[in-house]
Amino acid sequence: MSVSEQPALHRIATRSGLVFDAWVAGPTEGDLVVLLHGYPQSRHAWRDQIPALAGAGFRVVAPDQRGYSPGARPDPADLSNYHYDRLVSDVLDLAAACGHEAGRFHLAGHDWGGQVSWGVADRHPDRLASLTILSRPHPSAFAKALQAPDGDQKYRSRHHRAFLDPATAGLLLEDGARRLRERLAESGVPPSAVDMYLSVLGTPAALEAALAWYRAQHDLRVSMGAIRVPTLFVWGDADATVGNTAARSTADFVSAPFRFVVLDGVGHFSTDEQPQRIGELLLEQLTLYPV
Repeated sequence: MSVSEQPALHRIATRSGLVFDAWVAGPTEGDLVVLLHGYPQSRHAWRDQIPALAGAGFRVVAPDQRGYSPGARPDPADLSNYHYDRLVSDVLDLAAACGHEAGRFHLAGHDWGGQVSWGVADRHPDRLASLTILSRPHPSAFAKALQAPDGDQKYRSRHHRAFLDPATAGLLLEDGARRLRERLAESGVPPSAVDMYLSVLGTPAALEAALAWYRAQHDLRVSMGAIRVPTLFVWGDADATVGNTAARSTADFVSAPFRFVVLDGVGHFSTDEQPQRIGELLLEQLTLYPV
């Protein structure tokens, strides 16, 4: 998607007092689809999927989440501002600000956006028509994998410990964000996309807020029951951060209709690596489970 084709950038004021930068596209009367990015990304993660969804008649909202949006960046030194409960509430606040105080909408999330999406589905199943998760197992499946004797998932998640270090943001941003750029490039993210992500995340204030998500919930363990929302879970089998055990165990924690799609040879950043396929899968899921 070229700059000229980008959807309109809106600033969405919510009842919490936070103001989120968000791409908004599609007809106002269309069924609402909320797309949540992960770390270290931004709304730009969905740049290739938004036109397809909007073109199919959906009303699409892709925000820069709490801490990523300058107007939704409470002090990251107070980790209570980035508690998991607040991240989940942000989604319902955004839906309300978009005219969906009640009723159902579609939700999709990648990485940390997936972690938040699981929480919305667990706590507010009546609000969702469908759930799509990319590269983030159900939290109970993830916790189970972390405890596995082989230590595979624990090793894959070792970078989380580095994010607790106060020096991490400075190290990632020094020398033109060299380390962050290298890590994303090694994961198959094109340089143009890295530039987009850094246009949001490339300041100390933004990156500290993004890292506060990890510091407020450093082991990613959340108590959660079986998901009662129709769920599509997409995982790339070359994902360096999510192993086979966590991915395949996710089915054990969804009691609603469940689809598990494995992308052969794809890593963690599937919207960058296989944008067309992700768009197709999203459209299939939204069509299968209309509002």
